[in-house]
Amino acid sequence: MRFDTKIALVVREDLADWQKLNVTAFLASGIAHATDDIMGAEPYEDASGNRYLALLREPVLVFAADAAALTRTHARALSRGLTAAVYTEDMFATGHDADNRAAVRAVAAEKLNLVGIGLYGARGPVDKVIKGLTLHG
Repeated sequence: MRFDTKIALVVREDLADWQKLNVTAFLASGIAHATDDIMGAEPYEDASGNRYLALLREPVLVFAADAAALTRTHARALSRGLTAAVYTEDMFATGHDADNRAAVRAVAAEKLNLVGIGLYGARGPVDKVIKGLTLHG
């Protein structure tokens, strides 16, 4: 199935592995709030009757970028009004959500020290924003 929308996560390539995974998880959790219908309609259930949480309804593509490409991607996303989630380097030093929000709020958009951005929107605009990036390997 091909969706009209696209989820793309862009993670800075020079992070430690644990940081890349952490950023990816946080960005995906933000994207889960993009719209009311982004989550699958039903929870999962195995053949033994155990129930599991519903997941995002469509694939999540994870791209790698250096700091400059991440900044460029962020600017493109903002200029196109895309729904976005961000993770900044300052957030690695915080311990909870309120401190994370304060760390982002303290810095102007063009000066954010981004380590990741999550994007959600119509396929065409998202493709234009991530143009030139490669899938994380």
